Amino acid sequence: MAYRPTETTRRNAELKRAGFLRAARSLVAERGFGAATVAAIAAECAASVGSVYSYFDGREDLLAEVFRSAASHELDAVRTAVAEAGSDPRERLDTVITTFAGRALRGRRMAWALLFEPVTPAVEAERLVYRRSYTELLAAILRDGVADGVFAPQDPSLAASAVMGAISEALIGGLRPADGDEPAPSPEDKAIVEGIRLFCFRALGTEETL
Repeated sequence: MAYRPTETTRRNAELKRAGFLRAARSLVAERGFGAATVAAIAAECAASVGSVYSYFDGREDLLAEVFRSAASHELDAVRTAVAEAGSDPRERLDTVITTFAGRALRGRRMAWALLFEPVTPAVEAERLVYRRSYTELLAAILRDGVADGVFAPQDPSLAASAVMGAISEALIGGLRPADGDEPAPSPEDKAIVEGIRLFCFRALGTEETL
């Protein structure tokens, strides 16, 4: 007679899998994707290495899911803030920049892992999806801004890619990890965010920041 898992065994399996994902995400937040080895994840859960492979096809599969979860959490935070910002394209653009950059600077190690850390092909594929989602969000804002005449006439999709690249690249120096604990917020963080805002608004054809 074939084995049929019970509701209890299914629930236990779900909890075990979720525990491995939490441990992996914690390791990534503390030390990056490179630190999230299967052995380290198993040790965090007081489990065997083999048990990790019972729930995931491999380390790439596990880390891609961790990336997807962490990146979706950040994207949802930005989308929520933009939805609450009102209809003015300038306010919505300002919200994308300040929310994205501000959250990155408050969680430097995770932000570095999501944006810049060298990763496996499976995780890199998720990173491209993540960047595309931000570009689409920005393109919608810029499209409205061009139509309203608050931004200079331009290709919204191309401009959105350029703005996303500018925001990310401008954060590299502030996010680059160092040895030791998560860096404390820096007095320079506000200046970094303000500099990004000024650049993006001026590049889009308006100096009227909020």
